[in-house]
Amino acid sequence: QVQLVESGGGLVQAGGSLRLSCAASGSSFSFNVIGWYRQAPGKQRELVARISGGGSTNYGDSVKGRFTVSRDNAENTGYLQMNSLKPEDTAVYYCNMKKQGAGWEYDYWGQGTQVTVSS
Repeated sequence: QVQLVESGGGLVQAGGSLRLSCAASGSSFSFNVIGWYRQAPGKQRELVARISGGGSTNYGDSVKGRFTVSRDNAENTGYLQMNSLKPEDTAVYYCNMKKQGAGWEYDYWGQGTQVTVSS
């Protein structure tokens, strides 16, 4: 059974940095896309960043230039480096790993990790 375990969340002052990690266990295959999403209280879950197996990246507009997504394919691990954090980045951050095939895809989700940015 595939499990995603996240780590690295916490409390940080505005302008600070955090690095989130997401490690997949129980998988005999690699994932096509590794992504990070976040959900703040009263808001919908939104895409933060994602990276393909080939290294192509996409970022949400609000984090461009501040966050960097990366992955270690050999370790089935994803990372999110967050710099210049703002109070509005406060949310629960979820790791997503997507396995895709011909006409199908399946999503795996981490348990979420809280990121709190104080002003």
